[in-house]
Amino acid sequence: MSGVQRFYSDVLMEEMLFATHSSGLRVYVFPKKGFSKYYAIYGTDYGSTDREFIVPGETEKTVVPDGIAHFLEHKMFEQPDGSNAFDSFALTGASSNAFTSFDLTAYLFTCTDRFYENLDILVDFVNSPYFTDENVGKEMGIIGQEIKMYDDDPTWRVFFNTLTALFHNNPVKIDIAGTVESIAKIDKDILYKCYNTFYNPGNMILVLVGDVDIDEVMRRLDKRMADVKNLGEVNRPGYYEPSERVREFSEQKMVVSQPMFNIGFKDITPFTGGEELARREVCTDIILDVLFGKSSKLYTELYDEGLIDSSFSAETELEKRYGFSLIGGESKDPLAVYERIKSRISQAQRDGIDKEDISRTKKVMKAAAIKMFNYIEGMGNSYIRMLLKGINPLEYNKVVDSVTYDDIMERLGSHFDVDNCVLSTVMPADAGEAV
Repeated sequence: MSGVQRFYSDVLMEEMLFATHSSGLRVYVFPKKGFSKYYAIYGTDYGSTDREFIVPGETEKTVVPDGIAHFLEHKMFEQPDGSNAFDSFALTGASSNAFTSFDLTAYLFTCTDRFYENLDILVDFVNSPYFTDENVGKEMGIIGQEIKMYDDDPTWRVFFNTLTALFHNNPVKIDIAGTVESIAKIDKDILYKCYNTFYNPGNMILVLVGDVDIDEVMRRLDKRMADVKNLGEVNRPGYYEPSERVREFSEQKMVVSQPMFNIGFKDITPFTGGEELARREVCTDIILDVLFGKSSKLYTELYDEGLIDSSFSAETELEKRYGFSLIGGESKDPLAVYERIKSRISQAQRDGIDKEDISRTKKVMKAAAIKMFNYIEGMGNSYIRMLLKGINPLEYNKVVDSVTYDDIMERLGSHFDVDNCVLSTVMPADAGEAV
């Protein structure tokens, strides 16, 4: 079929096929010849942070209740005839799921046969919303229970308490599911408005992994999406975010056996996509691994002193509209770990980072990227995020190679601001003290 672009990596010996459907939907296929398993993920560039937007063709800003993207995801599986898309997948032997994050809502399935039949089911139900006053009201109780469950989850609370201590204005600090009060404001009309705005093909992406024929995929899309309109790009107002934290410390008492903590750093660089964002992400991952990874000197010291255990980890999440890095785990003395982390960062900013450690970490990162091509679920989930950010997964290892020592040191100085990082803790509560 004409219009299909082929990207091939001689180093990885892997390829990516890309085509834009006439509806505006971007389709990416990662062919895995001979594989018996298939994975499909159909996503929209829409998540919990999209609480303010301008509908294409309008001039006034729309403000929606917190948690609506997640609410919408829950409602998408219900069909007008009373059936459920989960049941349709089960009849073909496929396993299906969905998720909502800060900036992505995605619907997915995995199967070993009847792939194109399952693809039809996926495309049909995501393109056929069905909201009524009755089914929206019913869902409020279900999601309300889910919200309360997360309110009682110490891992979730230490995470979001970190974000609320870091961010003044960026909506990434708001719980993805919203609150019981905010979802009570949701009705079918606002659901349809959000659906029609963000679930338009120009704002969506389809990623397929397996022994897939892209020509057959495009033919099937022609049959099912001929009348679906591409509304174009959604206008999302930016948020001014000062470099200063909201507060340094956040503590909550809950029923836990050991104190839990997160140390957070927010990203305040101009948001962008493509290679620039990929390089920033690679630099941050290298820094976190060299300074705090399981083979680092500090990790060994803290572990031997009994200040951390195997739950200790460091990660970064950098997207087009927000970014942060977290270091966390369990500790008998989170404040002591916090001070040691800040001291190690300050030392590295002053004295530099060992270049051999950087080289070793780069090799590990590239090896992990290569191994990913043997795990189709991991490919789909990771690559849809990369592609939405304008990053070609086949070029990732080239980005790793291109990052210089000076790039890493610049990132260390700009992102890891020890004067504006935060410590969020969940401490063991005495009887009747948990909040």
